[in-house]
Amino acid sequence: MAGRAASKKMSHFARRAGGLLLAVLLLFLLLPPSARAEEVRLSAAASLTEVVKELISVFCKENPGTTVLPNFASSGALAKQIAQGAPADLYISANQRWMAYLLETKGIAPQTVHVLAYNSLVLVGRGGQPLNSLRDVGFLALVAIGSPKSVPAGQYAAQALRAAGVYEQLARDHKLVMAKDVRQALIYAERGEVDGAFVYRTDALLAQQAAVLLTVPAELHDRIAYPLGLTQSGSRNRAAQAFFTFLQGPVAAEILTAYGFEPAAPPAPEAEQR
Repeated sequence: MAGRAASKKMSHFARRAGGLLLAVLLLFLLLPPSARAEEVRLSAAASLTEVVKELISVFCKENPGTTVLPNFASSGALAKQIAQGAPADLYISANQRWMAYLLETKGIAPQTVHVLAYNSLVLVGRGGQPLNSLRDVGFLALVAIGSPKSVPAGQYAAQALRAAGVYEQLARDHKLVMAKDVRQALIYAERGEVDGAFVYRTDALLAQQAAVLLTVPAELHDRIAYPLGLTQSGSRNRAAQAFFTFLQGPVAAEILTAYGFEPAAPPAPEAEQR
């Protein structure tokens, strides 16, 4: 009898627990979308790490029900991840090439693509003397650049070095140290493991040991632009759309400026509709 009583008591408890769980689920479903916890998965170029973290912090304070999950790496690595099905709602590249790649593979909603900000390229080094021109880079023993195959900063650097007529010489003399992304190139310079490293101006502002040795003339490489776009799944995610809109607004522009970027003008309404 004691066993039957205990079993009956447990059954009653289970029914009550099940009813409570069902009530909680129904309450959640009745909540407006704005009141539910929502996630945004952001893939962003490594050179945007600090500014994106600040942008996320400000946005999430204004939208307490939303969580933004960032993934930082080289633009090429991120683009390939998205093309292979990795979860992402927004993508910010450090050049147009990898955004075009995702447009070709149908990974990005084309009507959402626009430039978020611009940057410039510099050569940094630890304890070195300022250089007069890019030709002087040929006299350095070791120079770090992001791998041009996947890192936009490396692609810009290679363009400029070729325009100056020194890239082939540096490669032939085994003076180029390939980094997985622009931040690794900066670390090499900070540690004094190379005599110079090509990084963005915004990265140089973060340096503790290295200093700017040369500002690379902008006419020697493609303009350094950061295109932003919603993925196909992100275009159906209300929280991702809200973050996308926030990134185009005046608060985001102020934050980008504070971190050394040049904000791009938001697209006109007509451009957004086309």
